[in-house]
Amino acid sequence: MKSPTTGRRSRLFTTAVGGLALLVLTACSGGSSNGAGGGTPKSVDMAAELKKPATIEFWSWLNGIEDEVKLFEKKYPNIKVKVVNAGQPAAEYPKLRTALKAGSGAPDVVQLETHEVPSFAITKSLLDLAPYGADKIRSKFPGWAWGQVSQGSSVYAIPQDSGPMGMLYRKDIFDKYHIKVPTTWAEFATAAEKLHKADPKAYLTNLPPTNGTVYTGLLWQAGSRPFKSPTPTSLRVGIDDSAARKVSDYWSGLLKSGNVSTDPDFNDQWYRGLASGKYATWLTAAWGPMFLQGTAKKTAGKWRVAPLPQWDAGEPASGNMGGSTSAVIRTSKHPAAAAALAQFLNSDPASTKMLASKQSLFPATTAQLNDQKFLDESLPFFGGQKVNRVFSDIAKTVKTDFTWSPFQDYVFNTFNETVGKAMTRRQDLTAALTQWQDSVTGYAKKQGFTVS
Repeated sequence: MKSPTTGRRSRLFTTAVGGLALLVLTACSGGSSNGAGGGTPKSVDMAAELKKPATIEFWSWLNGIEDEVKLFEKKYPNIKVKVVNAGQPAAEYPKLRTALKAGSGAPDVVQLETHEVPSFAITKSLLDLAPYGADKIRSKFPGWAWGQVSQGSSVYAIPQDSGPMGMLYRKDIFDKYHIKVPTTWAEFATAAEKLHKADPKAYLTNLPPTNGTVYTGLLWQAGSRPFKSPTPTSLRVGIDDSAARKVSDYWSGLLKSGNVSTDPDFNDQWYRGLASGKYATWLTAAWGPMFLQGTAKKTAGKWRVAPLPQWDAGEPASGNMGGSTSAVIRTSKHPAAAAALAQFLNSDPASTKMLASKQSLFPATTAQLNDQKFLDESLPFFGGQKVNRVFSDIAKTVKTDFTWSPFQDYVFNTFNETVGKAMTRRQDLTAALTQWQDSVTGYAKKQGFTVS
């Protein structure tokens, strides 16, 4: 249930497109070359290809992923896989981009965060997996998860884990101050005022100013759709659309009242806040519960899980925060073997069960999300609650039509400089939202996009 990366790593901004956007934008149209220099095959005879001997390299930051790889090698004995732990994303991505630029040293298969897939696809770095049978496993994933890795008929990665957002809350604090679990954002604001008034050192939640993934997940839930690509060379930027303004107006009010905190997350101060009860809730993804167990051990039994508060109680919705994928680098000398590994790891029933149980990843496949053993697991840390079941139900409410930008690192970096700064200063977030919009729009135009 944890994401080993999202929210923890510092946002390392390295531009993926530079001044060559118009040259590489065709990657988003499905017209990229596949394999080590060949044209795009309409389909590949995978049965024949996988009988051929091959040795491929796989970069991942998951400890123990070798066990799932062994399942693959058992099924395909002619293929050998060298697993390399290339470090967390902040370490892995610069290595990967350096290798891609040099034209050597890149792996065959690489683990990528979901929001990073477009930035590597647009530079024609990723193999289109559709001709290698990827589209045949589309039905194994929720529509919103598959939508994050595909565009049109092209498939640029296979979902590995996901992060539907919910709310972790301190039941003991709620009980002490007679706070009902908020089911709407209006109730959430009322509860925030009540708690902070009763205990000025406590806050209902923390809104981190240096983690754009959290705010983006909240925007996703509210219906904001910041990016659309009508054509390969055009980009609609709507960071400040009406749904985003609604969210920003709401949080601006909470910030100005002083009823929520604005501490940077994933540092010692924030960890202490979780452990001490400074924050009565954590708005986070499905990987959060497992992460929390290792971070605030002394609070065992005091936490529970609920869906995010809703804008419309009659139409439950959530956003996604985090998750990763397996992608194949286009220059792989063994594209069929690499494509088979990416698909097997993330769709084979035995492998996906291991990812959920051994690596504690929250599933991306529909089968694992509905697995009875997975759903019925109770966690003592959460008072015996069946946390997986709660988040599995939440996953069904994530909308499918959210897409990332082709330069998401830049988007998150600019969030810190605009909306993030406004959070820290408790200023108007809606005005900062416009600054964020303007900055990203200007950058997109410089990269050669026609922006609307």
